[in-house]
This record gives sequence, C-alpha cells and structure tokens, in this order.
Amino acid sequence: MTATTLAAAQKNLAQLVADVNDGSTQVIIVNDDGKNAVLVSEEEWNSLQETMYLYSIPGMVESIKAAREEPL
Repeated sequence: MTATTLAAAQKNLAQLVADVNDGSTQVIIVNDDGKNAVLVSEEEWNSLQETMYLYSIPGMVESIKAAREEPL
C-alpha cells in the first residue's frame, strides 16, 4: 500500500485511479487532520463487501472451512 498527500492526490487523481485499477493496489490519501482515506478499485471494494457479508452470517466461516475439507 502506498501513501500520498491530499494535494498530490488531487494533482494525480487520474493516475492514482489507473494504478489501483491496474495493479489491485491501495493508496492511502493523507490529510492534515489525521483523518486519512483509502482509494481502492471498485472490484476490490466489492470483494471486501462480500467478504464482510459472509463473515457476518453466523456459522458461515465454519461451513466454508468444512466444505474445503470435503472431497470433490
């Protein structure tokens, strides 16, 4: 994960968006207030949302682990 200042991100936004979409990287955008943001691709965001949803279902993690151990 790389970091950049808010000012640099404003100047290079198009390149930052291209970078996160091409390389599946994340960029921390640092501001002076200490409340930073992270830029990720939409694909990565959707993946994170799906993972959080699956983890929120009681017993789902155990079910996935058990399924991995079953023969195909």
